[in-house]
Amino acid sequence: MIWHFTDIFETVASLVPDQVALIHGETHRNWRDYEDRSARLASALVGAGLKPDAKTAIYAHNSAAYLEAQFASFKARTVPINVNYRYVEHELSYLFDNGDVEAVFFDARFAHRLASIRDRLPDVKLFIRIDDGTDGHLDGALDFEGLIASNPPLPRLDYSEDDIYMIYTGGTTGMPKGVMYRHGDLTRGIASALLGPEVEPTPELLQTVVLGLNATKAAPISLPACPLMHGTGMWIGAFFAHFAGGAVATISDEKFDPHAIWAFVGRENVSAIAIVGDAFAKPMLAALREADARGQRYDLPSLKVIGSSGVMFSSEVKRGLLEYLDIEIRDSIGSTEGAMGGSVVSRTLPPVETARFAFNPTTRVFNERDEPIPPGSDEIGMIANGGVVPVGYYKDPEKSARTFRTINGERYAFPGDFAQVAADGSLILLGRGSVCINTGGEKVFPEEVEEALKAHETVWDALVVGVPDERFGERVVGVIAPQPGSLIDQSGLIDFVRSRLAGYKMPRQLVVVETVQRAANGKADYKWAKTVALDAVSATA
Repeated sequence: MIWHFTDIFETVASLVPDQVALIHGETHRNWRDYEDRSARLASALVGAGLKPDAKTAIYAHNSAAYLEAQFASFKARTVPINVNYRYVEHELSYLFDNGDVEAVFFDARFAHRLASIRDRLPDVKLFIRIDDGTDGHLDGALDFEGLIASNPPLPRLDYSEDDIYMIYTGGTTGMPKGVMYRHGDLTRGIASALLGPEVEPTPELLQTVVLGLNATKAAPISLPACPLMHGTGMWIGAFFAHFAGGAVATISDEKFDPHAIWAFVGRENVSAIAIVGDAFAKPMLAALREADARGQRYDLPSLKVIGSSGVMFSSEVKRGLLEYLDIEIRDSIGSTEGAMGGSVVSRTLPPVETARFAFNPTTRVFNERDEPIPPGSDEIGMIANGGVVPVGYYKDPEKSARTFRTINGERYAFPGDFAQVAADGSLILLGRGSVCINTGGEKVFPEEVEEALKAHETVWDALVVGVPDERFGERVVGVIAPQPGSLIDQSGLIDFVRSRLAGYKMPRQLVVVETVQRAANGKADYKWAKTVALDAVSATA
């Protein structure tokens, strides 16, 4: 076995062929069938003329078919590309063009959107329609199940650790960009995270773990509650379970329903859930409380872990979850460009401060002179992720040169997150520099203000942005949504926040909305928040 997604999955399928690999609805598919069906889809890709390194887009909600399409792409040595299913036509056109897409797996519900841009996709050789229960139709598209039935399995190819894995990230600003990893680097990094930092990952050790978990009937069942098209959903929610020979359980993520999540966890004996911070955790906690109040508390003995990354996960919400769940909560700080640190809390190791993490061994915080930030200083620096570092951004050498740099002989990724280093050596996350607010010469990181606002019992969600101000350059404005059934007393909320933040970080204006808009993956939509804030400022001018 080499460090390549295909070789790892094929090895797992040969070791534990009868172990369940995919769960969706009433479907429970074992590793033998998972590998066979993916091999038949891979045969269709190669038969359509796709060569190694060709790009295949997956435009779908969470499902078993999503994972089979990805495995098929790996098998054909093509590069699967995640597609944000909330994109509108011009965003899709940009993504398919920028990614040089040659084949598209798509849920039937998205057929009309593809039809509207089809004349802008001259390089696409193959459209493959996934039946999602809707009647969406695209002329010339081939049926997902039909291809499995009509194609022989593709023989195993000679894979290379230099093959590219790519995931598109939109970040907080700008158009989406493809982050490229070597299969060898990323798979070895995932294995290391699974096996533990004190262990040198080897193919033999990973195989031993797979066989051991299977023999003790302890193979994980993981539920990505967030979209698979987001890095957290795929990496934490799917890859960790598959590397251990376990199953990935999916339910449609078209509409997030926390009660459906908890019912599914209980019914399918799910052992791990992947989420994206408070955007998922808060409604999940509310659902637990609602069920408890009805005298119908969820019984979830199988659940062992909730993993999160990508968005702030507040200590208050973690404590609330631990009141109901005897689990570990693993909160990672990272981005599509790499993991940087993490925290693990439980009933025996309760959470402390929000946004405080232990460094990964290869993580550093550098100042603008590329010098390490001293622990315990007030100096702010930029987080640098070493170890598993992407090759670069697809077709963007200038952005790659700025983000992926070598310091003292070590290569690092600088995704744009700022932090301080506490006296005890822990990492204090401040936020993304691209949305940093400059008010009166002081830097204000929105996440810190958002955390203070959301800590109030009447606030359900919040985003913070800067708007133009004649005196200070920018003014801090909070866009907030109330807790269901609550009314927000703005003056009382400001007093509450003032007790937690320095004066220059205080919101100068609050805008109350019914719902704070976020992307499907839970990430902040700062463009929307900025528009709302500017409209509110204009209305009061």
